Amino acid sequence: MQPEPNPKPPLSPYELIGGEPTVRAIVKRFYELMDTLPEAWEVRKLHGADLAGSEEKLFLFLSGWLGGPNLYVERYGPPFLRARHLPFSIGRAERDQWMLCMRQALDEFVHDGALRIRLHESLAALANHMRNRAESPAPADDGSAG
Repeated sequence: MQPEPNPKPPLSPYELIGGEPTVRAIVKRFYELMDTLPEAWEVRKLHGADLAGSEEKLFLFLSGWLGGPNLYVERYGPPFLRARHLPFSIGRAERDQWMLCMRQALDEFVHDGALRIRLHESLAALANHMRNRAESPAPADDGSAG
């Protein structure tokens, strides 16, 4: 038997979770959680009163980050996430609150358990990288707990 001449490339996480509608739903739910959970107050107060702009930018970023259309780069150029977040004091509390909201949003919309875990881990590493406030070390301080 001959191998398939043009095997299909593996699906990206963007495709696996359902593309644009699911990414939009995750981002919408993420900001709803941030706006309503008392446990997310520290990270919420870093944002303006209207979350629409933040919601759109996160959608654009996650689309490309998940392997879909690179919408953020097309509109704004390279993300330089850490540099863009330097004006905000981000420590363990803000990282953990961001991840609380993101984990819950992912749990509600990403049904593949293995993929969901990979996304949790990758986003935890990204959130940890955004930390820019000097704090004393804490055990298991990578933001992956939860």
